Amino acid sequence: DVQLQASGGGLVQAGDSLRLSCTASGFTFDDSAIGWFRQAPGKEREEVICISSSDGSTYYRDSVKGRFTISSDNAKNTVYLQMNSLKPEDTAVYYCAAGWATSCRLGTRLDKGMDYWGKGTLVTVSS
Repeated sequence: DVQLQASGGGLVQAGDSLRLSCTASGFTFDDSAIGWFRQAPGKEREEVICISSSDGSTYYRDSVKGRFTISSDNAKNTVYLQMNSLKPEDTAVYYCAAGWATSCRLGTRLDKGMDYWGKGTLVTVSS
């Protein structure tokens, strides 16, 4: 039974940093992609960032380039989303997802490559 647990959300001020964690059980990061998605109130879910061990690809949404980074600790089966210089428009529920043999080159169609989804963690950035 695969489970993904996202954590680390909270209320921060604009310009602050926050690190989200996504810990997987029943799933290893070998030959897979891990993506972070977010959904703001009243908006559709969007892909934010991705890292793939399947083909070494990464994906960054334009609006987070230079501010967000993704990394993994395979020993802990955990992927991290480091978010710096947060903006109010980053406010959303953030979800992590995993897909077997998936490339981050799916880009805006990244959600189609995900097999498992975790429950979200809320990030609120105040101005």
